[in-house]
Amino acid sequence: MAARPLVSVFSLTGDKAGETTLPEVMTAPMRPDIVQFVHTNMAKNNRQAYAVSPWAGKQVSAHSWGTGRAVARIPRVGGGGTSRSGQGAFGNMCRGGRMFAPTKTWRKWHRKINSTQRRYAVASSLAASAVPALVMARGHKIDDVPEIPLVMDNSIEAAKKTSAAKDILAAVGALADVEKAADSKKIRAGKGKARNRRYVLRRGPLVIYKSNDGVEQAFRNLPGVELCCVDRLNLLQLAPGGHMGRFCIWSQSAFDALNEIYGAEGKSIPEDLMANADLARIINSDEIQSVLNPAKRANKKYLRKKNPLTSIKALAKLDPYAAAARESEQRAEAARKGNKAATLAKKRASAKSKRQYKAQGKAFYEQVSKQGDVCADGFNVGV
Repeated sequence: MAARPLVSVFSLTGDKAGETTLPEVMTAPMRPDIVQFVHTNMAKNNRQAYAVSPWAGKQVSAHSWGTGRAVARIPRVGGGGTSRSGQGAFGNMCRGGRMFAPTKTWRKWHRKINSTQRRYAVASSLAASAVPALVMARGHKIDDVPEIPLVMDNSIEAAKKTSAAKDILAAVGALADVEKAADSKKIRAGKGKARNRRYVLRRGPLVIYKSNDGVEQAFRNLPGVELCCVDRLNLLQLAPGGHMGRFCIWSQSAFDALNEIYGAEGKSIPEDLMANADLARIINSDEIQSVLNPAKRANKKYLRKKNPLTSIKALAKLDPYAAAARESEQRAEAARKGNKAATLAKKRASAKSKRQYKAQGKAFYEQVSKQGDVCADGFNVGV
């Protein structure tokens, strides 16, 4: 939106000739979603019906051979003596057959659009045309334009020559946008180049007037320049492609007529859902913060669950007796590890003491195992 209640009016020579008030519709909320929706549906309303011929691909006598002949059941051309006989026909998979789902002229070509949505989209486009950033973002060359929106004296409506129109645009710095559109002219990509729409070019300024006293004849031949009466504002011109921010050049009478077309006496002007869209500022304001509940504490951090099979502390929470038994077992194991050297030394000393009697045992065994007459001396044993 323009940040001032007054808009400058420029003469045909580019000098400031006066001021006028900014129409209220220029402060309407900008809704690119509504503009895009309405533009998409409006652009469908100038289409012409098209369809393929109802008899295309069907102008041949053909019938299926049926089953039992090891061929597909597609209809086949009858007769003989030519390569065409026996070929498949009618089906969309056949050479020379019809297309799949042949197009019909009774397709739903046009779209109905709610009047309130249409008006909302036009109001949004008008408001966006008063924002220099959006106009520049759309690609218009307005670096030398003294003010946006650009309002000209009513004498612009009396211009009748294209040379005079070029001088007017050059005086207010708008000729650069026309030259940009002229330099963008190129041959269309696609079959449209053979259908009487060979060239395409970018959009230039939109001249909006109140009464046509020759302004149509003066500006209509400039490349990219379009004209529109303020009583017949068209969204397809205000937001080409569904993109808001068209560079508009107004006559003062057309600019002032917006107050009659929109407002209490005319069409209603959309209102913002929020007077202040800065949500962060609203939430952090003293008025809101004073009535809010205190901030909640951070969520409780839960400790990692421990395995009671490996952690005695976790086991003590589940079964204190089992934890005590495991602790005593661990203490006994630690005690055994500490007494391991003494136990081994005791065992080795015992084995060593046993080995010193082993030789005597072996000698005794050998002696008693000798073969001989045990009664050589008779029965006087020990005499």
